[in-house]
Amino acid sequence: MERAFQTPAQWYDGHSAVRHEGQASWDGRDKLSLRGFTSEMEVELSDLEYGEHRGGQLVYRSSGQPDFRLILPEDLPPGLAAHLPEKQTYGAWVDKLGLGKAAAIFAAVSIGAVALFMTAPEWLGPRIPQSWERNLGDAMVGDLGNRLCSTPQGDAALAKLLDAVDPEDQQVRAGVANIGMVNAVALPGGQVLLFDGLVQEAETPEELAGVLGHEVGHVRERHVMTALLRQFGLSILLSGANSSVGDTVFGLASMGYSRDAEREADQFARDRMEESNVSPLGAARFFERLGGDEEGEENAITGWVSSHPEPAERAKAYRDAAEGGNFAPVLTEDEFNALKSMCRQDRDVEDFDLF
Repeated sequence: MERAFQTPAQWYDGHSAVRHEGQASWDGRDKLSLRGFTSEMEVELSDLEYGEHRGGQLVYRSSGQPDFRLILPEDLPPGLAAHLPEKQTYGAWVDKLGLGKAAAIFAAVSIGAVALFMTAPEWLGPRIPQSWERNLGDAMVGDLGNRLCSTPQGDAALAKLLDAVDPEDQQVRAGVANIGMVNAVALPGGQVLLFDGLVQEAETPEELAGVLGHEVGHVRERHVMTALLRQFGLSILLSGANSSVGDTVFGLASMGYSRDAEREADQFARDRMEESNVSPLGAARFFERLGGDEEGEENAITGWVSSHPEPAERAKAYRDAAEGGNFAPVLTEDEFNALKSMCRQDRDVEDFDLF
């Protein structure tokens, strides 16, 4: 048992404004005994809270009695002082550990949290159930309203183009959106949209085949959810698509992939074009124009380049893939024209107002 300690004390009992004076005695147990001519009481040590240091005295409060005050001299016997609450400068656990150790722990936890946030999309994205992806993709397409172009001839031309770059039995779903941005996006759940601005910018069907194949590659390699999680965080899974059409379109159009994902999507496109005997020179030409390589040529394809790195490097990879090849046109001239005119010919499609 601890030895007994006694020290002068003053206190307010919490029931009156009278200040009592006497002795505080402690016998090593969980209570402090206060004895004076005008008051006698016992206080649980666990109820005491450090109040303040005032002119050579320590003031304690009680968690159970708001108006209670205990005033003790600052030169308390060490045995008693060790059982009284101490001043907390930063908080209980910080004061116990020390500011240096607490700062180190906080830094380590922060680094771990940042690392988890940065790496989570890479391992979580491919593990999202495909049913969730489909629902999310359908919601995003639904946000576009009646802005998907459709004509019998244009739909047939797009289907033929898709056959060349996605020969799977269960193909991705492809469409042309009546949006003037020069862009294309891969959506969750196996959907790809070409914006009409990009379709109009294309000079040959092989250019569109390269872009479409690239976006299909993102779908097949399951890059889409990884990029969405990186861009928008877990909120994309919790809240679905944005309610604003503009937010949805611009959010998807600005969505960036890693360099490795871009190269994988390009390689997928080249492999499928080789299997289908489609010339990759059109895609190479597209990338050269995208990068504005020709002297005096304006770089009109600014939308797609914003999230895709190194156009010149990518153009070279497509040109190298064309060496020694003998290719057939992927679309006839009439089919290409039908694809380019389908948004103008569709009388029911809505215009997309950027503003």
